[in-house]
Amino acid sequence: MEYGPLKVRELRSSQTALRRGPVMALALSIVFAAASPATAQSLTDRFKSLFGGSSDEQAPQTTTPAPGQPADAQTEVDCPPVTVRSGASTYAVAVPGKQAVGNDVRYQASITKMARECVRNGSEITARIGIQGRIVAGPAGAPSSVEIPLRVAVVQGGVGEKVIGSKAYRTTVAMSEDGSVPFTFVAEDMVYSMPSAATADSYIFYVGFDPQALSGSSKAPAKKKK
Repeated sequence: MEYGPLKVRELRSSQTALRRGPVMALALSIVFAAASPATAQSLTDRFKSLFGGSSDEQAPQTTTPAPGQPADAQTEVDCPPVTVRSGASTYAVAVPGKQAVGNDVRYQASITKMARECVRNGSEITARIGIQGRIVAGPAGAPSSVEIPLRVAVVQGGVGEKVIGSKAYRTTVAMSEDGSVPFTFVAEDMVYSMPSAATADSYIFYVGFDPQALSGSSKAPAKKKK
């Protein structure tokens, strides 16, 4: 037939591709294994994994319990929404003895994106809160590295807001020559008790800058009794 040889060549090519497929896959797996050693994820990798898409909404995930654990030992749960606390979206630092305005500003940090992920472990919830932002050098000139104070809190909203848990963090960021660098931070140790069905919808995560985190003080000083 006129097309017989062509079909034979196509069949041979397909058989060759099938034979090469597993070999190529094995080679690629070796390359990726060499490029990604079995070590703990870097902060950036964990941050990218936490964010996933372009918004702060997490796609549903399934967590497989460890052998010997009950099925509900570790399960994904609905996370409270995350937002920036009013008045805590920016953090500006001035030269010593000056206010952070105008030409006296050394650098200013701002929060641009957030994400969260919650896992239930028994009667507790462990939340991972991701924060992304940017630091811009000011007219007074920024140092080679800056320390950024952050706070993450889980709050029961409504009339008479109630703080369920709050933690302060610090992260150091190296500045670049162009004076504008992004920063990322993932708080992985926010643990709180599982809320009741009646109050779960009122829970919210707040993030923001907290200068008190740099002083090591997370609480206001106690008032002296008269």
